[in-house]
Amino acid sequence: MSDFISIENAKYIEDYKIYIKFNDGKENIVDFKNFIEHSSHPDIKKYQDKNLFKNFSLDYGDIEWNDYELAFPIYDLYRGQI
Repeated sequence: MSDFISIENAKYIEDYKIYIKFNDGKENIVDFKNFIEHSSHPDIKKYQDKNLFKNFSLDYGDIEWNDYELAFPIYDLYRGQI
C-alpha cells in the first residue's frame, strides 16, 4: 500500500456528482453541488455550466479543472465532503 492517498479513477455521474476511487480501494460519490452553486467567486461560478464541470482531469492523483483553476484537498474528497 502507498504511503499517500491519491485518486486512481474518477467518473462523472450526474448533476454535480463524481464517483472517485482512491489508491487504497476506498470509493466515494462526491456531490459538489452546494459548493458550486453557492460560491460567489467568478472562477468557481462558471462551473455551474455542467459542460465545464464535466471537463475535469486527473493529474498526479488529484482531480482538477482547467490546469488547477478548480481543485479540492484530497483529504476532503476522501471523506466525501466539500
